[in-house]
Amino acid sequence: MVGVAIVVIAGVASLFMAWAIGAGSSGSTPFAPAVGANAISVMRAGFVVGILGLLGAVLQGTNVSGAIGTELVRGVSLSPAAVIVGLGTAAILVALGVFRGYPIATAFTVTGAVVGVGLALGGAPAWTKYREIVVLWMLTPVVGGTIAYSTARLLDADRVPVRTTIPLLGALVGLVLANAPFGILGSMGGTASLATAIAGPLSKAGVMSEGVNRIGVDVVTAGLVAGLTYRQVVRDVTAGRRQFLLALGALVAFSAGGSQVGLAVGPLVPLLGSIHVPLVLVLAGGGTGLLLGSWTGAPRMIKALSQDYSSLSTNRSIAALVPSFVIAQAAVFFGIPVSFNEIIVSAIVGAGYAAGGGGISRRKITYTVLAWIGSLVLAGLVGYGAFAAVNAYL
Repeated sequence: MVGVAIVVIAGVASLFMAWAIGAGSSGSTPFAPAVGANAISVMRAGFVVGILGLLGAVLQGTNVSGAIGTELVRGVSLSPAAVIVGLGTAAILVALGVFRGYPIATAFTVTGAVVGVGLALGGAPAWTKYREIVVLWMLTPVVGGTIAYSTARLLDADRVPVRTTIPLLGALVGLVLANAPFGILGSMGGTASLATAIAGPLSKAGVMSEGVNRIGVDVVTAGLVAGLTYRQVVRDVTAGRRQFLLALGALVAFSAGGSQVGLAVGPLVPLLGSIHVPLVLVLAGGGTGLLLGSWTGAPRMIKALSQDYSSLSTNRSIAALVPSFVIAQAAVFFGIPVSFNEIIVSAIVGAGYAAGGGGISRRKITYTVLAWIGSLVLAGLVGYGAFAAVNAYL
């Protein structure tokens, strides 16, 4: 009975973490550029992103959940008590960031807390995984900001027509979609992309090689998205750009659910075998927590990101969301926890600089970066100390 009660408490801690993430990064960041460009209202953005986040959690949450639950510490499996302490520590720090109006990086916080309790449990550092995580975290602002800056300059250039640039960006989005991992397409608890799911059976049926078929699926998907985008832009440039912006926001919101749900439910993965609960149900529960967080707490953070960091036009908003979607799907593909606040903020800053600064608040950005670093270190230390104290009485 005591063991069941502890597992239930761990589940509640996971749900609270999901709510905090939904109210913070996954709930606020995807549509922040669109809100900044007056393409959608704050309240409607919070409502839509919650639903899309739930879908993303169920369909794309497998990879990051597994990484958080089993790959951050070697030699031990997280116990229910360790899950409670780790998630509780991270959730409190993220919630404080939400209420203070500063975007605490959930990936930094959860990673630090899980590593802290795992080491206190007697585990060994997983240096290989840490290197992968650090590389992505360090490249995110550089790559995201650079792509956003270049894209914004391209969209604002008079010599390049919008009917060319927007469809080209649509083709890039289609290419990423064709290779995005989905749990529903995988087998044996794994994931597979649309390109893999189609190319494999075709090659087994004798239709060319799998590599050629994958390229064919990539080309067709990219062409379809580019064609639809071109049709909208030719019909009405202003409406076409706005629709493309909202579509990007929807895709980023979906990707946020697939990535961020792992931060909430990943620590529960080691417990699933003993309680005989399938991962998809846990992902659905975490996605519901994201949805509730988006509906109840996201508007405050949406306002902070859309107005406090940069004054965004439609072009700069598009420029910010394109690299955000690409980086988010890369993180989901490789199973690496990533902060959506870091992704979106760096992209917004890059797009803002394309217009000579775009009203960027350097003071706010400095505090944000310090909050990210501080949350990682603080979560690790508090998680380690708290679990060491709890473990002494168990």
